Amino acid sequence: MTPAPVIIAIDGRSGAGKTTLAVELAARLRMHHKVSLFHLEDIYPGWNGLAAGVERYITTVLAPLRHGDAAEWVSWDWEKHYDGRSHVTLPAEIVIVEGVGAAASAARPMLDAVVWVDAPDDDRRHRAMARDGSSYEPFWDSWAAQEDEWLESDDVRDHIDVRVLNRADGRAPDDALQALNYLPTLSPVLAPELSARRGLQLKAERVDAAPDAVALFEALYAESANAVWLDSSNTSSNRDTAGDAGSSNAATERSRFSILADDGGSFGQAVMHSSGTTRLSAGCATAETTGPFFRWLDTVWGRKALRAPEGYDCEFTLGWLGYLGYELKRETGGSDVQAGTPDAALLFAGRAVVIDHRDGAVWLLAIDAPDAGEWLGIAREAVLSAASAPQMAGAPRHSAGDPAVGSRTVALEFSSRDTEDDYKSKITEAQHQIAEGNTYEVCLTTTVTAPDPGLDPWESYLALRKRNPAPFASYLRFGDLTVASTSPERFLRITSDGGMRAEPIKGTRGRANDPVIDEALRRGLESSLKDRAENIMIVDLLRNDLSHFAVPGSVTVSRLCEVESYATVHQMVSTIDARLRPGAPRAEAVAAAFPAGSMTGAPKISTMDILDGLESGPRGVYSGAIGYFSLNAATDLAVVIRTLVMGPDGDGGRTLSLGVGGAITADSTPQDEYDEIRTKAFGVLSALGAEFPTT
Repeated sequence: MTPAPVIIAIDGRSGAGKTTLAVELAARLRMHHKVSLFHLEDIYPGWNGLAAGVERYITTVLAPLRHGDAAEWVSWDWEKHYDGRSHVTLPAEIVIVEGVGAAASAARPMLDAVVWVDAPDDDRRHRAMARDGSSYEPFWDSWAAQEDEWLESDDVRDHIDVRVLNRADGRAPDDALQALNYLPTLSPVLAPELSARRGLQLKAERVDAAPDAVALFEALYAESANAVWLDSSNTSSNRDTAGDAGSSNAATERSRFSILADDGGSFGQAVMHSSGTTRLSAGCATAETTGPFFRWLDTVWGRKALRAPEGYDCEFTLGWLGYLGYELKRETGGSDVQAGTPDAALLFAGRAVVIDHRDGAVWLLAIDAPDAGEWLGIAREAVLSAASAPQMAGAPRHSAGDPAVGSRTVALEFSSRDTEDDYKSKITEAQHQIAEGNTYEVCLTTTVTAPDPGLDPWESYLALRKRNPAPFASYLRFGDLTVASTSPERFLRITSDGGMRAEPIKGTRGRANDPVIDEALRRGLESSLKDRAENIMIVDLLRNDLSHFAVPGSVTVSRLCEVESYATVHQMVSTIDARLRPGAPRAEAVAAAFPAGSMTGAPKISTMDILDGLESGPRGVYSGAIGYFSLNAATDLAVVIRTLVMGPDGDGGRTLSLGVGGAITADSTPQDEYDEIRTKAFGVLSALGAEFPTT
């Protein structure tokens, strides 16, 4: 008897392409493993024998293989319509069984993974007839009826690990193998495949050009279902706006690079995580696993798989980009709250464009693959074309029209989850919690929403970035969900060599058109004892968060309560630096600091519990993080503030959502705190031609 094999079942209805997928998948796995392959069609006892064939397969084939024994079975002679010759299927490191019923309920306890193959009904019949000719045609309907009967009594489709939408374009085997790599039950045996996935080569090309980023994104990703633009939108003239009000060189550093990518190409993937379930899509294949998100992140990120090209200063060398939602706090000490949006949405970029605004250059990055050369050529032409676009003096190259006008005739009217009186009452309750010694600072938030009258998400984002440019602006598109952010706040950066940095914002003032009044507002924030106290409490919290995985003694505060200015607000910012302990798990280091302390208050865990009682619903994307997890083990994440979320409302329509909030301390004045959330909302709402709700 040999050790029990890993058994993969490939199931699905007739004509979906199971046999071809099984044969091609076995061929790829045989590069590193001994593989046995069994086809159920060899054992069905005739055209009315689905149920009997599945029973035969389970007892004579699957059961012995599961125990590491050879399977002795009798084939069906389709010409004589009777039992045929005896056969033996030997156990191997991996056994693939394919056919209708391969993952039937009685079989599933003996299986390590279930792959379900889908295809449109018309395509299935056409493929089956093309393969088996006229011999199958008279029995198609009766066999389909047997499949219907089986599926009515067996919930096999609720127990699928990988789903493949087979378009018969040759991609299914590679996509399926890529998805199988993510299943925890298979990862030990698929170690060679995982190793090959990590042993990647980077192709890089520098183009000396300064393209219009808007035109470039439109050229490359306008049609992409999933795409990300990490947009340092306060470069050039916007940087001057910040600099004239006392901002330091830190703001310039944060605004150097923009990253544009989608999930296209050979390595493209996308991930959605909700309430403990991670769904990964790789081309036509989708894998589903259960477990904590940060545990999954640790399996795909944190090791140095790619080196940066020579002369390239950005920390991003391809990898995962997207957002982590606030409700992931369930994994970091917070309670379990269900959100209406995915708790995390990421895409894997196997190719990307990085704009270096300081050096006036563009880097084209692609994992070496058969389609890399073609994409590099397309991207190069797009960069050069976007760089030659005419620019009007004193204005951005692309000027978005006001999406609040023209595309609709009804003004946007936002409503708040909390009325003014409700919000002030919650401030009072938060101060009661402070007085009782349960917390020191409570970052109380609310949400304003409006029915989406048909805004164009892209044009809406362009209006936001024009109205409120920011170093961590971003545009994320995941199918019908769009996140348009103008965040100025860094949550956490970990460089490839282990440098850690957090830059919390606490303390906000609106800006004024009159320079004298504007300067007075800035100085008032700078000298505010209350705002400094808020900021320092969060600095202490983040020092503790970083210390969990930092080299002892390496945590320092290099900037404390410095005022930076943006298009619509002045902000008080501090910087905490540390050095990651060698060998420390990087996903866990991110989790230790998540969610950002500037969005919870201090102490974090007890304050999150208080917030769950005060706030009337989930925060969703708001208060989470947006950024990248790079293949060189670096990450750079922004706090999700000043962010418009556009997505389905659950009733067939769409909704617009904006989260706002502020830090409540013992010295807070309810009216001032309410005025502050209105100030924070102004940059986003004004770009949409909307106002903060009055009730």
